[in-house]
Amino acid sequence: MATEDKNRATAAAILPLVGGAANVSSIAHCMTRLRLGLHDRSLVQDEALKAVPAVMGVVEDDTYQIVLGPGTVARVTPEFEKLVEEGRAEAPAPAAAPLTAEELAAQGAEMKAARKAKNATPFKLFLRRIANIFVPLIPALIGCGIIAGLNGLLVNLGWLPSVTPALAAMASGFMALIAVFVGYNTAKEFGGTPILGGAVAAIIVFPGVANIEAFGQKLSPGQGGVLGALGAAVLAVYVEKWCRRWVPEALDVLVTPTLTVLISGLVTIFGLMYVAGEVSTAIGTFADWLLSNGGAGAGLVLGGFFLPLVMLGLHQALIPIHTTLIEQQGYTVLLPILAMAGAGQVGAAIAVYFRLPRNESIRKTIKSALPAGFLGVGEPLIYGVSLPLGRPFVTACVGGAFGGAFVGFFNQLGDAVGSTAIGPSGWALFPLLDGNHGLGATIAIYAGGLVVGYLAGFVATYFFGFSKDLLAEFNVSQEATASPAPAPDPATASATPKEPAAV
Repeated sequence: MATEDKNRATAAAILPLVGGAANVSSIAHCMTRLRLGLHDRSLVQDEALKAVPAVMGVVEDDTYQIVLGPGTVARVTPEFEKLVEEGRAEAPAPAAAPLTAEELAAQGAEMKAARKAKNATPFKLFLRRIANIFVPLIPALIGCGIIAGLNGLLVNLGWLPSVTPALAAMASGFMALIAVFVGYNTAKEFGGTPILGGAVAAIIVFPGVANIEAFGQKLSPGQGGVLGALGAAVLAVYVEKWCRRWVPEALDVLVTPTLTVLISGLVTIFGLMYVAGEVSTAIGTFADWLLSNGGAGAGLVLGGFFLPLVMLGLHQALIPIHTTLIEQQGYTVLLPILAMAGAGQVGAAIAVYFRLPRNESIRKTIKSALPAGFLGVGEPLIYGVSLPLGRPFVTACVGGAFGGAFVGFFNQLGDAVGSTAIGPSGWALFPLLDGNHGLGATIAIYAGGLVVGYLAGFVATYFFGFSKDLLAEFNVSQEATASPAPAPDPATASATPKEPAAV
């Protein structure tokens, strides 16, 4: 009960600071953030929100995002939804509106256009849609991935032989049908009927496709994987929308779903499965080639540039690639390298702690955010420390580059280090690790990469993260400055991360 009261208290503290129930148009959450659609952005009290104990930061995007951290956000969101519903039910009918409907519509359109002008490029909107398709699958990927790791350990040790087949079924069941879930979410995201998207995608994993020949070869169940499911569901949405326009209403309930599944299914079987299968194979081949030949250099680039990718929202393009690799090989070799960006961030934050001994505010932020940082949740350190200071963000990337180079080097030697799921990083990735040379070697290499990332981020930040002017500005006591913590630069704040994978 105490935990429920705490979560409800957090929700109750947030609601009035975002303009109350009447100002909330939509509510959703991802792994770390409460995402709100708001009618009037000017009613939000940003600084007061940041002062709420459970709030790690706020992000302005197409939705207003309040960073609460993993676990917390999943518990606070339902309480917030209840409070919004209660607030709407209790709110009295408004008196005469001060503006006409036309004026309100014009004002809302102007605000919406202003908010989206910064980030609503077609490419970023597309990546956002891709993220919306795959992010809901992450909890199942994590759970099944951990069970798969536990099962592998028991099999290697020869323990509980009567239980391991059951664990294998639990771990593999979701992955065997992941194409269906991708098809369902894709149709939902692109404005179609979700179950029709799932139905078309289900064709890909149906065992009977093994009896069908396309492009001169027999198809295999699962060929094309998540990429095929994505393409099939998008096609189904467009076919369905076409049917809605041309099929008479009296026949719609019979004709539209039939034509949607029939047309999309035929194209999927005799085209998309083969093409998507070739693309999926190419992705796996390229990832293996990159790390086998590029090794440390590839790891250096991937680990060093992941934080900037997150800042631009471009990291979302990697989600289907990770999922494809997991589907093909059982793990993604890219995620452990990219996770080194979080290690560089932690090392940089520790260096800032020692370089600013008089700034109690920043040091307090670092102490409270470091545990989450070690577990792979990087938002508090990014928003509260490295990004506002500027240079430490760059030196954090240096730490990530060195950690990535370390893991990449061992990949080049033939010791593949992978993750059976996406989402976690830092220490939270240990239960999901897998590789080709035993769990012990895989854990040792990943742990070594984290240590290298921590040290490189610390050293780079301690010696190169501060100019004399920056030290003079920030290495002062809280009482000696009117502002207890550095405020993010407006130009930088417009390019804050869009989600995902925790770093």
